[in-house]
Amino acid sequence: MPKTRGYKRAEISAVRMIGRFIARIGTAIGKGFAGLFNGGRRKLTIMIVPHSQKKVVNFQTTVFSVVLFIGLTAGVIGAFFWYSRVSIDSVQTVSRLQAEASQTRASLDQLKDETGALLKAAHNFQTAFSGTLSLIGLDSAVSSSKSTMQNGDLSSLFSVTETAQGSVREIAEIQRLRAFFDNSVQPIQEIGRLLDSQSTLFSDIPSLWPIKGGIGHVSMQFGQNKHPFTGQWYIHKGVDLSTYRSGDAILATADGQVVTAEWDPGFGNYMIIKHKHGFYTRYAHMQSFRVQRGQYVQQGQVIGYIGNTGVSTGPHLHYEVHIGSDVVDPMKYLNIKIAASR
Repeated sequence: MPKTRGYKRAEISAVRMIGRFIARIGTAIGKGFAGLFNGGRRKLTIMIVPHSQKKVVNFQTTVFSVVLFIGLTAGVIGAFFWYSRVSIDSVQTVSRLQAEASQTRASLDQLKDETGALLKAAHNFQTAFSGTLSLIGLDSAVSSSKSTMQNGDLSSLFSVTETAQGSVREIAEIQRLRAFFDNSVQPIQEIGRLLDSQSTLFSDIPSLWPIKGGIGHVSMQFGQNKHPFTGQWYIHKGVDLSTYRSGDAILATADGQVVTAEWDPGFGNYMIIKHKHGFYTRYAHMQSFRVQRGQYVQQGQVIGYIGNTGVSTGPHLHYEVHIGSDVVDPMKYLNIKIAASR
């Protein structure tokens, strides 16, 4: 029990000490504010003494007024410098934006020039494309494309007016250009299918030059000629192609099957190939064969070599084209492939 009372007295003593300490601090703070307030209310006399003989000007004020004046003056000066700095930054920003705007305008002008050149090229393309489609009989595809575009044909690109909202004219032109090319896909696909069928047809008819590399020249034409041995006029049933030497490769002029590969007193070593659509081709005076009877060959495949066998005045290839039982001028079909390659 005595021990508990001792703890109680110590606790009360500590509380009193803390209270006295806080009271002292409060008193000191109060005195400080009172002193500051009293000092601020202290009167000051400010005298202005001119260098001339004029009257001295003096006025009274307080410390608070002087401090307030100094604070306001410092605030005004600080605000002035801050505003000046902001103005300088704004001017620099405006200058930078003007430079970027100028560069953007230059880029836009260049884009407009390129767009104009593109539209001119597109107009030329449309003219050539339409002519090509008309030539190969695909006018219906062009008509359907024009109707689908709904006045979006390239010819309307040059009469586009600007909208009331000031939209860029080139945007509308490019949209119409895209529409034209989108609608050109189908005709181009038709051209591709047509060319594919033509390519198949070219491989089925004897349209390839029969000497590898396209070399050689016609030493005797098809039709009426003088016989080189008898000197009499006769009908030459093929064309003679010469390279002035033996051993040059002979090519199959179309896909087909070898039906004859043998020797004849007049033709020497000769070969006959059967093709589709009733075509036959004969290759005579050959030095040797590269394929044999019954074999299927493709257009452009080497079937033998130029020689001087049989009744011949020198190394050459005698080449014939037959349709059924009729003999025709081979150059008519050779010219087809040459014209197509051009």
